[in-house]
Amino acid sequence: MAEPTDSEPQERSAKREVYRWGFVTAIGVTLGYIAVILANARHFYTDDTESQYSGLWVFFGRAFRDGEFPLLRPDQWMSGNYTNEEAGFFNPPQLLIDLIAPSVPNLAVYATIVKLIFAIIAGLGVYRVCLAYSARPEWAAAAGVAFPFTGFFLFFDSASWFTAMTGTAWMIHAWASSVRYARGQSGPIPVFVYLYLAISVQYVFPAVEAVLMLIALGVGELVYRRKAALAPLTKLAAVAVCAGLAGLITFLPSMLSAKVSWRGTSQINNDQFLTVPWSESLNASLPSTLPAFNSWWGYVQPLPMVYIAWFLIPVLAFVDWAKARQHWKELVSIALFAMMALMWTAGPGTVGPLRWPARVLPMLALGLLVLVCVLLGRFGTVRDWRNRGIAAGVLIVLLFVRTFSADPHNVLWHVLSAIVVAAIGAGAVWLVRARGLWAGVALTIVAMFPIAYFQVWRAQPTPMSWNLPANREEAKDAFPKFNTGTTIQLGDRGLLQPGDKSLNGAYGSLVWGNYAKDLEKNYVNGYTPNGHFYFGEMLCMRWDGSTCPEAYRNLFLPEPTTGRPLADLMLIDRVVLQRAMFPDAGNQPAPDGWHFVDVPGHEKYIWALERDGGLISAANGRIADASNVSAKSLSESDMSSRVQVSSATGGRVVFARLGWPGYRVTLNGKSIPFKTVAKVFVAVDIPAGTNNAELEVTWRPPGWKIGAASAGAGLVGLGILEWLYLRGRRRGEDADPFEPTTPQPDRELVDSVS
Repeated sequence: MAEPTDSEPQERSAKREVYRWGFVTAIGVTLGYIAVILANARHFYTDDTESQYSGLWVFFGRAFRDGEFPLLRPDQWMSGNYTNEEAGFFNPPQLLIDLIAPSVPNLAVYATIVKLIFAIIAGLGVYRVCLAYSARPEWAAAAGVAFPFTGFFLFFDSASWFTAMTGTAWMIHAWASSVRYARGQSGPIPVFVYLYLAISVQYVFPAVEAVLMLIALGVGELVYRRKAALAPLTKLAAVAVCAGLAGLITFLPSMLSAKVSWRGTSQINNDQFLTVPWSESLNASLPSTLPAFNSWWGYVQPLPMVYIAWFLIPVLAFVDWAKARQHWKELVSIALFAMMALMWTAGPGTVGPLRWPARVLPMLALGLLVLVCVLLGRFGTVRDWRNRGIAAGVLIVLLFVRTFSADPHNVLWHVLSAIVVAAIGAGAVWLVRARGLWAGVALTIVAMFPIAYFQVWRAQPTPMSWNLPANREEAKDAFPKFNTGTTIQLGDRGLLQPGDKSLNGAYGSLVWGNYAKDLEKNYVNGYTPNGHFYFGEMLCMRWDGSTCPEAYRNLFLPEPTTGRPLADLMLIDRVVLQRAMFPDAGNQPAPDGWHFVDVPGHEKYIWALERDGGLISAANGRIADASNVSAKSLSESDMSSRVQVSSATGGRVVFARLGWPGYRVTLNGKSIPFKTVAKVFVAVDIPAGTNNAELEVTWRPPGWKIGAASAGAGLVGLGILEWLYLRGRRRGEDADPFEPTTPQPDRELVDSVS
């Protein structure tokens, strides 16, 4: 048996310290979440989370439990093509979230727990990135705890845009694993898995940001290691390509459907909406910051979007810059990533499907946190602490000046904020000198919790909340007890008054976004960021399911080529009218073939119309109109319609199916062309002399075969790369992992007392 070397106890001790501070990171994020919840219990259940994602979780979870995989729901016209939505069908963690959701009665509680898990994942990812660049675990933990509470990530990604949060969490781990793989410290599988998870959340920003991260990493490694980096970077690029091939199926259907969707533009435009001037980054360490740029709320923002961490700027005074300059090459990749993020936040405003550059602020926060905490973890010092303290004070004054310039009306808050930052910083320096680095970092982390509480408390009432009911059982009990069938709602969410936004108000009678899915109701309306352009124009239906007043008239106007009203072509069973938009509708005659029905207890908010002859949505499959054709439904599913057709002179069958790309039509097994009516409804011309033929209309996600083959190729490529990695280890090619030229900093430097 081999004798233990002298370094083995040290290695075990170092590993224990890494795990210990990793645990601190997870606990710190959890405590920060508790602080946020104390300030606003619904903080993590607001805006898109309550109106879009939670409804999808419930809907998909119910479908999965029924043995269905709902890629398409034709009767949910507005948002029924789920390959275009942020569904994450090919993301295993997301599928697990969906599967659990129907069993949790309170969606606010569920969303908060799910987001806490991903906040911990993100925090540990930042921790790993810092360690990969040889930061001390203490400062790596500080960065890891700080990141989930940076301004934009806390108030937008965590509170609202869930897929941005999850994609970012996976992308950060991909960064850490990419550094390790490029330096021979691990294999290709972790890189592949994290990149694939970042892509398959079905939100494009993390995928693009992962590309930028890999570019920055590649440039940094080439600057630092020169020719020695070429072979490892080639392998890293190959893994990234494999992950991209595997994840292509996530975006290919929406890319191939772009020509009929709202996002069907490849233009690059610049505007001022959510473009952030670089000067606003100088607010990054003052908790009271309210930056100045254009958004939904005017010019001065009500939320601290550009805040990163209270210590980020002042602590630069405690870096030994002389030593840091000697090793600048090792920090190129981090600095380059932060610089690219900074450039992007300032515009252009739209690049194809990428809009609102402020969405990249979490990447700027990530890059700067990693950079500063690596600098502190390798070159931090409290020697000459008086002069460094003066320098830190000057930086705090500059922070105050910039923050005051952006938001002069809250000067007292800014003064108090600057004093608090200075006091905490002085306390942290004293603790480092008196107790050691761990104590100063502990105060650095603990101070984040009251700051997070203050920022969330100060933002109340949050301007982002829809205040949709969180308890599904209570909401279902309060809602009208309509019979089954397909319902369309005509109304505008903008007409709701503040007092209407409760279960005892409009939410007991009306649906917005994906709220109908929470209630397990089948509505045409839904939340979609990627809707069908022509359908939206036909009924002036918007992303949240709102419509204009003309939608009522349009719904019952005959479509010129068929002579049938849109309500018939859509196989609508019920129409709900918002009284605030149509105050007198129920006092007017109902459209032909329809009648108004009583909805006891809901008269304040809605009128309801139903058909005279009962439900038609399941009467004859999805056949909406048959002109000079005898058409009988043989079988019907979400993905296909089988119909027996006969026509002596030739005719046309129109289906209540939205004309998304991906349809294929056969007549007795032979492919025939199809077209659309009003650029919306799938229609098939039946040739003369057809007798009892079988017409089959099927839909598959466009490009699914290419996507499947691409995913297979990605997995094969990963297998080859893993085999090469394992073979290299057996041969000892990678036995000596890359070691940075800078050793770990000694405690004398960091903990020194002058």
